[in-house]
Amino acid sequence: MNENEQVQKNIAKLIAEELNVRLWQVEAAIGLIDEGNTIPFIARYRKEATGTLDDEQLRTLDERLAYLRNLEEKKQKVIESIEAQGKLTPELRAQIEAAQTQVAVEDLYRPFRPKRRTRAGIAREKGLEGLADWLLSPAADHQALEEAAKYVSAEKEVGTPEEALQGAQDIIAELISDNAEYRTWIRECTFRDGFIVTAKKETARKETAKKEAAKKDTALKDSAAKGETGKDSAAENSGKGKKAGEDRSDVYEMYFAYEERVSRMPGHRVLAVNRGEKEGYLTVKVDAPAEKILQYLQRQVIKKKKGAVNPFTAPILEAVCADSYDRLIGPAIEREVRNELTEKAEDGAILVFKQNLEQLLMQQPVAGKVVLGWDPAFRTGCKLAVVDPTGKVLDTAVIYPTAPQNKVREAETVLERLISRYGISLFSVGNGTASRESEQVITDFFKKTGKPLQYVIVNEAGASVYSASKLATEEFPQFDVGQRSAASIARRLQDPLAELVKIDPKAIGVGQYQHDMNQKKLDGALSGVVEKCVNSVGVDLNTASAPLLSRISGISASIAKNIVAWREENGSFSERSQLLKVKGLGPRAYEQCAGFLRIRGGRNPLDNTAVHPESYAAVKTLAQLFGMPMEETALRKMKAMVPDPKAAAQRLGIGEITLNDILAELEKPGRDPRQDMPAPVLRSDVLSMEDLQPGMKLKGTVRNIVDFGAFVDIGVHQDGLVHISKMSGRFIKHPLEVVSVGDIVEVTVLAVDLKKKRISLSMV
Repeated sequence: MNENEQVQKNIAKLIAEELNVRLWQVEAAIGLIDEGNTIPFIARYRKEATGTLDDEQLRTLDERLAYLRNLEEKKQKVIESIEAQGKLTPELRAQIEAAQTQVAVEDLYRPFRPKRRTRAGIAREKGLEGLADWLLSPAADHQALEEAAKYVSAEKEVGTPEEALQGAQDIIAELISDNAEYRTWIRECTFRDGFIVTAKKETARKETAKKEAAKKDTALKDSAAKGETGKDSAAENSGKGKKAGEDRSDVYEMYFAYEERVSRMPGHRVLAVNRGEKEGYLTVKVDAPAEKILQYLQRQVIKKKKGAVNPFTAPILEAVCADSYDRLIGPAIEREVRNELTEKAEDGAILVFKQNLEQLLMQQPVAGKVVLGWDPAFRTGCKLAVVDPTGKVLDTAVIYPTAPQNKVREAETVLERLISRYGISLFSVGNGTASRESEQVITDFFKKTGKPLQYVIVNEAGASVYSASKLATEEFPQFDVGQRSAASIARRLQDPLAELVKIDPKAIGVGQYQHDMNQKKLDGALSGVVEKCVNSVGVDLNTASAPLLSRISGISASIAKNIVAWREENGSFSERSQLLKVKGLGPRAYEQCAGFLRIRGGRNPLDNTAVHPESYAAVKTLAQLFGMPMEETALRKMKAMVPDPKAAAQRLGIGEITLNDILAELEKPGRDPRQDMPAPVLRSDVLSMEDLQPGMKLKGTVRNIVDFGAFVDIGVHQDGLVHISKMSGRFIKHPLEVVSVGDIVEVTVLAVDLKKKRISLSMV
């Protein structure tokens, strides 16, 4: 085994330990990933090879694999750099090779890294290293200035003993700062015993407010110049929250004089103070145990002789330790501590965001209904779109039942016409500006008609982003942004997954502090969630949009467009194998994608299941053994006819796990896993905040989950907060232990603050 093979073996071992799985499982997964297989394909169709590693395990494995390989590459570059300097020792090489993190490698490389011209570097150029060595020696037997006088030199620009002594101290300060062992100890001590301290920053807050107001004013002017009239102005949107430039100091009030141990600070507070600092409301610093750190440095640096420190050099070295820490080590460690806190907080927030997004995407579709999408607004009118059960837009309209026009009767006439013509039974209403007023109009209208009509308040986050996008323009060239938004609001009730994949996940509104974190890391994580959801559900090859198809394993955005183009030119696909006729979709891409694409009513009933074409021959052989025709109704009974899957799998030459998956698919062809999720709450009457009383029990839908609780829609336009302490009778570390986005929960009203528009709820 060569050196590189041994490194890869060690990486696999480490990942296996971290995931608590067997080494052969990790090695198999790495091999499949390196061959170019996608995570959904490996998770679904290579279970035998990986020992049934699931999607989440494989994604974690893939991330760690990339990190550890980058780490090994970094180690190699560092070793080569130090070796080129002629300073690589066997002990140092061993330390670098054993390092487990990028930070540890950087610490070891610090003394050898090419530096800009530092004070210590200038002192070395002046030949003061000998004086630094003398100061560090416990054997010094006279005053330091007396020794320093020996280094005074006009040629080397050392004018006085004091100047020489200062240069030597600079050299020692840098040596202390570059010591990897010291840095590791100080970093750990700061994490363990340090505090994050925050305070109010008054002057910057005013400047930030001015900048925000100016940015908003520019954005409004740009919007007006483009003629974007589909959404309301900032003034009309003021009900949604603070206006740009307005004093937001109340948001950060608890942090105006606050401190908390670094080791105990939860992620959501880390991100909150980061944002407060960024917006100019807070100053944030790490209060490290400086005295303890200095005592440690002095013990390491000041060498004793016969149990006593040298009286000539000890006071100088004490000052050098303080200078090294205050000027070089402390600021760097503070940055590292805050960066690590932020990174951990981001990882926690991304995990919550991922789980929230998955629950949102996997909401149960409302199938088989004609839906009226309602995009609420004031001045510009409420935009309506009638959408049939397949998602096709049948009609659009604009009505003005809200202020300032208040044309309620005219709006009701339009609604009556649309309901009568298209058989509408369900309204999908966006939760944005004027939603509360629209909801009242709708429920009053329901009472007048006496028809069995219902409505759902839909989170419209991202609808305006989609409606102004190039994709929406291509999909609805004849509509304005308001009509497109209304169509999107209707469709996200009919099929949340198919509609929401068109929108940047960050714009969907189920995370916290998503704009304050590493965007590349966030995008990658959320993209993985979307990919997982789309592939676990599967898509209809003959109706799926290009954005939905592009999320399927093995299908790029260009191939997705080619599939749609082929469909438009040749008509519907009748079998999966026709995919090979699509431009750019070769055998490799076909292998990765075919099992996730469905064809309803095609030539082969297996094409409407998750059975992969590579297993068609096994199914056909099994059907022949039992004398069954290759028809859906017959294949449904196959599972009951296989008493011994293990023996059957051996006879067919496939894995037992694969056979069990095949039999499960044949039993329920075309099954949608989202049917197991809670159905949306359909309403016919409206409740206002003024109607709420402490003790009132209501049913609601979990809209968003954060570290400190969950926001629940109880039908009053303003979501209520169930604090984590009110979610369960037992202790829980995170709300996700109890609820998921989309869950239907029963809550009790604890308190209502009409002025601040806050509702406190309990699930206990």
